[in-house]
Amino acid sequence: MNGTPLLSARQVTKTFGATQALRGVDFEIVAGEMVAIMGPSGSGKSTLLHCLAGVLIPDAGEVQFDGRRIDQMPEAERSALRRHSFGFVFQFGQLIPELPAVENVALPLLLDGIGRRAALAAAHTALDRLAMGDAAGSRPGQLSGGEAQRVALARALVLRPAVLFADEPTGSLDSIASERVMDLLVDATREDGTTVVLVTHDARVAAYAAREVVVRDGQSTTSVVSAS
Repeated sequence: MNGTPLLSARQVTKTFGATQALRGVDFEIVAGEMVAIMGPSGSGKSTLLHCLAGVLIPDAGEVQFDGRRIDQMPEAERSALRRHSFGFVFQFGQLIPELPAVENVALPLLLDGIGRRAALAAAHTALDRLAMGDAAGSRPGQLSGGEAQRVALARALVLRPAVLFADEPTGSLDSIASERVMDLLVDATREDGTTVVLVTHDARVAAYAAREVVVRDGQSTTSVVSAS
């Protein structure tokens, strides 16, 4: 890996009760890179993602973003960082069922104080980029799993985040829908220069990344170049 890391973790540990989820994990990623965090269920990979994103504070170690210690920030500052600099896509999309697709995508902009007309215009553009413009008025329950996940991806990218965190983004999709979502994710993030932290247990999904970091029993192993 070349360049100064945009996001890094050093000797991060995290314990939940008697369970030590992370045991001195190291991780780093440079701007514009896509890295897959792999490992079996319960290995600690999602816990690592949440520490990297400032959702969880590690018990020990440090997490840095753009030269700043996330783990030392107050909650309000971490929340602002997640709102402005980070985007998130999860396994089941977590769309608001009562809102049409375009309003789901516009929501981060509206919460950021952008006027409704401008927010909706940006949301339409984001949906068009992911070939979902025709579904702008559809509610999540009217969409297939792959379509709903593309709406969730549009919502994550509408603010042009510096880092996109994707936690098992294709875990609930069939192979064809998974490939479509990953192709669109790669294309969209390359266009924007977005850095991507991708958590997956699927080697086919991990192959879209430039590197893989394996987490097993709460510890990370040496990053390896993927087959792609």
